[in-house]
Amino acid sequence: MRFPTLTAVLALSAVALSACGQGGEQKSGQAAAPKGAAQGQVWAAGSSTVFPFATRVAETVARTTGGAPAKVESLGTGGGFKLFCGGAGKGFPDVANASRAMKKSEWDACQANGVTDILEIKIGYDGIVIANAKAAPTFNITREQIYKALAAEVPQGSGFTTNTVANWSNVAPGLPNERIVAYGPPPTSGTRDAFVELAMEKGAEKVPAMAALKTSDEDAFKQRSHVLRKDGAWIDAGENDNVIVQTLEKTPGAVGVFGYSFLENNLDKVKAAKIEGVEPTLQNISNGSYPLSRSLYIYVKKANLGVTPGLREFVDGFLSEAAVGRGGYLIQRGLIPLHTEELAAQREAVKALTPMTAPK
Repeated sequence: MRFPTLTAVLALSAVALSACGQGGEQKSGQAAAPKGAAQGQVWAAGSSTVFPFATRVAETVARTTGGAPAKVESLGTGGGFKLFCGGAGKGFPDVANASRAMKKSEWDACQANGVTDILEIKIGYDGIVIANAKAAPTFNITREQIYKALAAEVPQGSGFTTNTVANWSNVAPGLPNERIVAYGPPPTSGTRDAFVELAMEKGAEKVPAMAALKTSDEDAFKQRSHVLRKDGAWIDAGENDNVIVQTLEKTPGAVGVFGYSFLENNLDKVKAAKIEGVEPTLQNISNGSYPLSRSLYIYVKKANLGVTPGLREFVDGFLSEAAVGRGGYLIQRGLIPLHTEELAAQREAVKALTPMTAPK
């Protein structure tokens, strides 16, 4: 089974938004409800990568329970955490969808705003792919080459200089003689966060001057390795990964950065690069051999379980046998499932309502 069309996904989201509006969502200027209070229906916000999985869970839970579907918003992981951690009352989501783990700064914001006892639930895996049009040249690229192509500044002599390399073939022999143009997610996206950590940062570690900088000043190293070019080589394309796919069809010389699940849905339009000789496949992402593999999460306000109608069913839906068992509906949609032992551990943690501890 393939993902629904973008139109269908948006339509589902619109139905959920409309239905949830009956639950008394906080309006501008209204004070937040007391701690532990919740809206009349489930509200989940965050990652665009998790969005199609969350909408499918919302649809299935609504169909099986007879309740209205959860309201699911695609704001990017960072945007979802900002809203989720904004408060514990009625005007804030029950669930944050995330394509990376919560940061310490986000945890601190939650605690400061009364959002305590948070459940961190790993729901599966995804890989970040670098893809281009089917008719375009095929890439086999390293993380070091990705860093050299897309970093805003690169080492030169005893300092740094603005990166002006024009073509991929200028980065390394054997890469296509195509102008460097990469469409990817904005800074609010968990996919963007994971890309700079897994590709840019790990690639920078292979450059001697950057490796030395990491040893002497790790904060400066992260800053240098995480900043992407702003001269047109990297283009923020918004939170909708389907838009990136459509752009690649129209500009076959460009590459796009997005989640594996969107690749699976568009194999008739785009193809993925190998990263250090490894293809992004379900098996390679699941076993960690693909260099740009990552985990996907949902974060849940424990206080809202039993208060927000349908929240427990929504949470359980992500780890249900129907969703992630053999042939499960989330696997059919493109989610790479947890290993058997991990799945059992996550189910036990949810059953026990074990809150997460502060991130490092």
